[in-house]
Amino acid sequence: MPKVLVSDPIDQAGIDLLGQVAQVDERPKLSPEELLRIIPEYDALMIRSGTQVTQEVIEAGTNLKIIGRAGVGVDNVDVPTATRKGIVVVNSPEGNTIAAAEHAIALMMSLSRHVPQANQSLKAGHWDRKKFTGVEVYKKNLGIVGLGKIGSHVANVAQAMGMKILAYDPFLSQERADQLGCRLVDLDLLFSESDYITLHLPKTPETTNLINAETLARMKPTARIINCARGGIVDESALAEALKAGKIAGAALDVFANEPLKESDLFEVEENLILTPHLGASTEEAQVNVAIDVAEQIRDVLLGLPARSAVNIPGLKPEVLEKLKPYLMLAETLGNLVGQLAGGRIESLDVRLQGELAKTDSKPIVIAALKGLLTPALRERVNFVNAAIEAKERGIRIIETKDSDVRDYAGSIRLVAKGASESRSVNGALLADKEMRITSIDDFPISVIPTQHMLLTLHRDMPGIIGQIGSTLGKFNVNIASMQVGRKLVRGDAVMVLSIDDPLPEGVIDEITQAPGIRDAYMVSL
Repeated sequence: MPKVLVSDPIDQAGIDLLGQVAQVDERPKLSPEELLRIIPEYDALMIRSGTQVTQEVIEAGTNLKIIGRAGVGVDNVDVPTATRKGIVVVNSPEGNTIAAAEHAIALMMSLSRHVPQANQSLKAGHWDRKKFTGVEVYKKNLGIVGLGKIGSHVANVAQAMGMKILAYDPFLSQERADQLGCRLVDLDLLFSESDYITLHLPKTPETTNLINAETLARMKPTARIINCARGGIVDESALAEALKAGKIAGAALDVFANEPLKESDLFEVEENLILTPHLGASTEEAQVNVAIDVAEQIRDVLLGLPARSAVNIPGLKPEVLEKLKPYLMLAETLGNLVGQLAGGRIESLDVRLQGELAKTDSKPIVIAALKGLLTPALRERVNFVNAAIEAKERGIRIIETKDSDVRDYAGSIRLVAKGASESRSVNGALLADKEMRITSIDDFPISVIPTQHMLLTLHRDMPGIIGQIGSTLGKFNVNIASMQVGRKLVRGDAVMVLSIDDPLPEGVIDEITQAPGIRDAYMVSL
């Protein structure tokens, strides 16, 4: 009988379900050394956020087939190492959706009516009704940043309370926004017009300190901020200063940059601030849901069936997966690239399989492309299982085309991302040694090996451009690893791709785009 190690507290419903097919050992609060010592005995590992599943743990888990995280993120699992070892990693991306949405609503209402402060005052023997006069949410503007499952549920509840919804989500189509009854706006407008702002997006380099001194200064003095998403999205020191200075009316936070929260400028704020200890998923129902969801997936994998929420491996037979894996990596890379180039809202993705790829099952490659497309915005929330669902919820239409004619490469992939006003395209192929190449960008021919950090420019093909960009990067101490230029006509438009060693410092893109002949520039991180 297979053995499952449960190293964090899990609801009994999940334990009972696993007990039907495996020997389940509950060992919460294992030390890292103890986990390393016993993990070779187990076929599956079930965790929450407490256990750190490091490279060492995974390497030691010689019998591991699956790691299940009873929650949304997998930040505490070394997913690349698990993937390399052929271990499936699963999570429960929807198990606590309602819980998190309801907590955001609860914080918004508590903030509006001073519920915690009034409760504390009354228990201290005071009866001060005037001091705790609140405000109504009816007819107020609610700005929702991130309109995934949680944000969408918040929107539905808020509309039922008579609120007007402003929404920002770079991957949400206008059609989907109309279905949800939301007004799509840019962040600047959302920050300046909203009476309440609730955050429902992952922490990424782009969203870190999204709420900072500058954005707080653009808000109404009556604005109130709610964050039940991820710590680090709000600059806590800047928020504390804004609250103490009366620049905004209030804030309610459930997540923090460092948890547990022990020392913080937020503790100096005496009024109009509510803090809760990461309770977004802490409902009885959510604990049961995530436990059962992950337990079912572990059970299925132990029985030889595919997992429905694998974050690292598509649900394919091993022999098919092995053959397609290089093309899945290519499709994901191209999707990531075209998504960053398209930038704004994407209404459709055209996936064209060319040459020998036209004879294969297109679905896994399309899903890999969608995963890459959505990763810059959703990060760990998007995987091979839910990518198509996430795209559909954002109103992104998928067009699949197969072209068996062989051109420059035996098999290649072309992606075209279309927005309301423009479209961007990328082509890619595998060379004989399975090395990935980007073979065109917006139909400009190139041959570039994808790297982690790349600078792309659209410019006039004219003398001095390359030196100009090189000088600018040198001024900012940016090292260039390689460079490629693609053009269609001499002295016409051209594309340049530079592989660089590190992300660009702030201000580089602005300086490059101001130079004569440069039409646009993009920093791409893969």
